[in-house]
Amino acid sequence: MQFELAVPDLAAERAGNTGTPGVWHFDSGRPGRAVLITALVHGNELCGAWALKALLASGLRPRQGSLTLALCNLEAFDRFDPARHDASRFVDEDMNRVWSSERLGAGGSRERQRAAALAPWVERADWLLDLHSMHEPGAPLLLTGVLPRNIALARAMGAPAHVVVDAGHKDGVRMRDYGRFGQADARDACALLIECGFHGDPASVGVAKDQVARFLALSGIVDAQDLPAGWRGADPAAQRVLEVTQPVVAPSMDVRFAQPWQGLETLEHAGTPIAWMQGEPVLSPYPRCTLIMPSLRQLKPGVTVVRLARDYAG
Repeated sequence: MQFELAVPDLAAERAGNTGTPGVWHFDSGRPGRAVLITALVHGNELCGAWALKALLASGLRPRQGSLTLALCNLEAFDRFDPARHDASRFVDEDMNRVWSSERLGAGGSRERQRAAALAPWVERADWLLDLHSMHEPGAPLLLTGVLPRNIALARAMGAPAHVVVDAGHKDGVRMRDYGRFGQADARDACALLIECGFHGDPASVGVAKDQVARFLALSGIVDAQDLPAGWRGADPAAQRVLEVTQPVVAPSMDVRFAQPWQGLETLEHAGTPIAWMQGEPVLSPYPRCTLIMPSLRQLKPGVTVVRLARDYAG
């Protein structure tokens, strides 16, 4: 699919106002939630950067609590080339796999160094919305993790139409699960990750703005009338909440899909071929198995190529 989304000019926004490049913080001086909205955790996922740029231009400020906006992997973004957009996902390693105290403390990669600089802002946040986009064309997905409080928040958001309850990645911790965001007993620590659609689809910016508007309204730090006009889109007819039961992880480069999956296909019967890995079939393990974000674009051993899900029973 052609990359049609323009590259935002972040010359002004990358300065921030905190001493941490790309980080903007606005404190109302009144009690309330500390809200953090992040973009560009991956340097080729531009929709969130467009949304934060527009939010800063709007002049929105919290009436209570605080609002922090962070443009995360600026070094990867600076390498962006629409003809090779996957190449600017990161510089040394995936920034959304380094969010553990062990990896942040070890240093080394430029992503770990940048994440360590951002970590104090993540740690002070009560609510986090992390704006992302996808390797392949597909409907937006709101990823909650497994904690009930995040699932409840996703349902309260009312959009997008598909919510995914997932445990994250085996190859590292996401920002969404860092610190108390991943603790079952933490109070009022909610974190959501929104996949807004294909990286290069201009419509992904509208999804990002819609999610920002819904999230801020629910947070209570602004009033509904404070939000930029036209940001909140129409509610879907219904939300479907899907629970990931298992990832399908590439054991080698010898992986191919049984069909050109687009994502959110529901396979009615157990035993339906999904993929072939090293000559062996990968079959749907149960009836009404739904495929989440199938993609071979980042294929290498150890990478998740698709997630298998069923309707959430909670």
